[in-house]
Order: sequence, then C-alpha cells, then structure tokens
Amino acid sequence: MTDTVTAGARAPEFSLRDQYGQDTALGSLRGGPVLVVFYPLAFSGVCSGELADLRERHGDLAALGVTVLAVSVDSTFALRTWSDAEGFPFALLSDFWPHGATARAYGVFDDERGVARRGTFLIDAEGVVRWSVRTPVDRPRDVDEYVARARDLAG
Repeated sequence: MTDTVTAGARAPEFSLRDQYGQDTALGSLRGGPVLVVFYPLAFSGVCSGELADLRERHGDLAALGVTVLAVSVDSTFALRTWSDAEGFPFALLSDFWPHGATARAYGVFDDERGVARRGTFLIDAEGVVRWSVRTPVDRPRDVDEYVARARDLAG
C-alpha cells in the first residue's frame, strides 16, 4: 500500500463513473472545494450509517460550496441501487476497474480485503489536499468534523 495522501499534497487526479454511469473527473471540479470520502462497501452497516449522516449534513456542505464524492470499489449498478434506496444527494463513484486504482493512488486501498479503507480528503479549489483523516474500518467517521473543516477552508 502506498502512503496516504496528506495535507499539502496535490490530490491525485481521477475520473470515475457515478451511480448513473456518468464520468466524474476531479479536475473538472476545480474552482470549489471537494470532499472525497472513501468507504469499503455499499449496503454494509457502518458505511450505510455514515453515508446517511453525510446525506443529513449535505445541505451544510453544499452551502459552503463543497462537492461531495463518495468512492468505493462497488459496481455502478450496486451504487445506483443503493443510492436510489437511500436518496443520497451526492455522487457515489465506482472504483471498480482497474480495481481500487483510485483508492491506491490516495493510499487507502486494503490489499487483503480488496476494498477501500475509510479515508477522507478535503481538497481546495486548486486541487491541494487541505485536510485528511483515516478512520478504522469498524468505526464511523464524524460528519460534523467534515462540516467544521469545510467552514475553516471557506474562511
């Protein structure tokens, strides 16, 4: 596993398909902050809870101009089914093939399990990581901290 991308580093570029089959390129989102949230698997207990929390706080992040991208190794078909069931207002991106390549680029791919670890990256308008955190796989992340960090970035 490569080292995790940390604050001050240029965010690795990627282009992944969302739950609707549309390409989403990180570079096309320049000009505003982006929150990239890697998670292991759709429909799993901890992931479902933390993405539900993110759904509830999405309005706060959107008001700060933050684009939210949630990334897993699931197929676009699984992500579409999950998104439709849960009403997620943000893009769920498929890092399915090459398997986990984007998670690897960010240093959060778990080679033993074949999934992304819980890694979160707040990227500024110029494509520089301003904050990142890794959370153990069995613990949900603190979405309130996302909003606080986005507020700090917004100044």
